Amino acid sequence: MDHERFLNDAIRLATDSVLQGGGPYGAVIVRDGEIIASGVNSVETDHDPSAHAELAAIREACRTLASTDLSDTILYASGEPCPMCLAASYQARVGEIYYACSKKEAMEVLPKPDKTEHFYSDQEKPGAMRDVPFIRIETRHKLEPFITAANQQTRK
Repeated sequence: MDHERFLNDAIRLATDSVLQGGGPYGAVIVRDGEIIASGVNSVETDHDPSAHAELAAIREACRTLASTDLSDTILYASGEPCPMCLAASYQARVGEIYYACSKKEAMEVLPKPDKTEHFYSDQEKPGAMRDVPFIRIETRHKLEPFITAANQQTRK
């Protein structure tokens, strides 16, 4: 597999994205040596904080394959995936992830402070002490959707 070629494809997408007013991130998803999906960061242009390149590529790959199992694919990203993109990659069971630029390298160039580092440190705090309080409320029906889902799966 030509990893450098696919990383360069992601980098080209990211550079084009910046020139068109988007963010400096691009991603491609490869299966059997072919790109099946791609995405760029459109957070600012779409006014959507979840519009990351990796998420766009994962959504497209899942639609293309009509599956949420991407275990036989490789994700190539121009920058190191953030926690949200990493979580989506795990949810989709992406087979491998390669990235070109570390978050540290990117933050040395970009003028804005790195929000990603804050995500990690904030999650270490107890829920109620986080910058956005994270509070669990005990309720009698909390397991109902999960029990329903389990019952549906056993009927299949």
